[in-house]
Amino acid sequence: MALELRQNLKLTQQLVMTPQLQQAIKLLQLSRLELIETIQQEMETNPILEDIAIGTESTNKESSEENVIPTLSSVPENQKTPWEEKAVAEQDWKDIYDEDRKVAIKSYSFEEKEDVNYENFISKAPDLIDHLLWQLRLSLLSDRELHIGEFIIGNINPEGYLDATNEELLDKTSATPEEIEKVLGIIHYFDPVGIGARDLKECLFIQAKHYGGYTPLIIDIINNYLHDIEKNNYAVIVKNTKATPKELEDAIHFIKSLDPKPGRNYSNDQVNYIVPDLYVYKQDNEYVISFNEEGIPNLGLSKYYKMIVENNELKNDAKVYLKDKMKSAEWLIKSIQQRKNTLFKITKSIMKFQRDFLEKGVEYMHPLVLRDVAEDVELHESTVSRSTTNKYVHTPRGIFELKYFFSTGIKSKNGSDVSAETVKQRIKTLIQNEKPEKPLKDTDIEKILAEKDVIIARRTIAKYREQMGILPTSRRKKPKL
Repeated sequence: MALELRQNLKLTQQLVMTPQLQQAIKLLQLSRLELIETIQQEMETNPILEDIAIGTESTNKESSEENVIPTLSSVPENQKTPWEEKAVAEQDWKDIYDEDRKVAIKSYSFEEKEDVNYENFISKAPDLIDHLLWQLRLSLLSDRELHIGEFIIGNINPEGYLDATNEELLDKTSATPEEIEKVLGIIHYFDPVGIGARDLKECLFIQAKHYGGYTPLIIDIINNYLHDIEKNNYAVIVKNTKATPKELEDAIHFIKSLDPKPGRNYSNDQVNYIVPDLYVYKQDNEYVISFNEEGIPNLGLSKYYKMIVENNELKNDAKVYLKDKMKSAEWLIKSIQQRKNTLFKITKSIMKFQRDFLEKGVEYMHPLVLRDVAEDVELHESTVSRSTTNKYVHTPRGIFELKYFFSTGIKSKNGSDVSAETVKQRIKTLIQNEKPEKPLKDTDIEKILAEKDVIIARRTIAKYREQMGILPTSRRKKPKL
């Protein structure tokens, strides 16, 4: 078999991910906070980028058009909907530059005036250990007792319980059992009461003594029937304690008022506030979309460096460096503008599909999948997925992640699909309106929904109930005493 060389001509197409395309995709999937951080990092490394002031023409406008995102030019002029009539025409990339080659992305503020955030004046959240040590040092204790108390407090976990055993306390402090119990007994009644308890029963006993509820019936219930209270199995408690229904009701009400985790109010866990990326609000019987630009720098190109680049006396290496930085800055600004346009298109499409939700609430949400929006805005499903992840919108119904509006459909008897979120809301409403002494079983909910033309399996109802944090029937039952 002879070997020979041949030349073949083959035509192929291949998608090349340019650095600019990679940057646009990266910016699209960033959350609002990540976008702000990325912009700030770019401003630190690129001298061409500046945070420029907004022109007086845009800031002085008080009309509703100030809060409206430019509409998409793909909609024919003679087919404009009320959505588009509330928006201004989309700006072309060339229009972003002025005669001085300065670039500005207009900032649309939902509110002109920023309220004072008093949380900014707090240096740090109260710390449980510091709070307890402060009380310990105010107590009339000897130096030896202070040393024991400091070790005890150092071994209290965030929930308020003592994590060290008696043997560890005796070994590490060289104290006697009597000294340990004396100091620990003092700490038990620090604020919050019940702190430093070894287990739940001891914690509840300490609080019951402090709040004047240390009665034989309450002692008996805490010792033997906490599990039955959890299960709402009051019949067993009535039978075994011989208490009257009124006595038992008062005792259980008192026990439930106690704090089983006294240290949690001093937890160092930071509260993460959700700041929406977009606002949807009603104006003249139509819904208008606007961006939340608060805190996002208004990027522009430095006029000073632009003049330097045009200076022919600049050395070639420096000139090439500045030109590269200017090109990078232009692409960043263009990518941010493209991100805004894409987010606006997708949000507008979602709200168009879910207009009944805006008008009437969760029970009127329609089934929606990524493909529906992707086909509507003529984008790929992966682009829609990136754009809706970690992006939040403020609506008249509350703040939601854009992903929230996508849900599968459940078939009804009339052949139409019902959103899974709608079914969840119906289940929640049914449970909220049930009789406490006779809560609805999952099978009962299944029958009620079937009567309303929604066919759903009992297992699915149980799954939805667990997702919403709703207890099963046995745990919701509150029998009359």
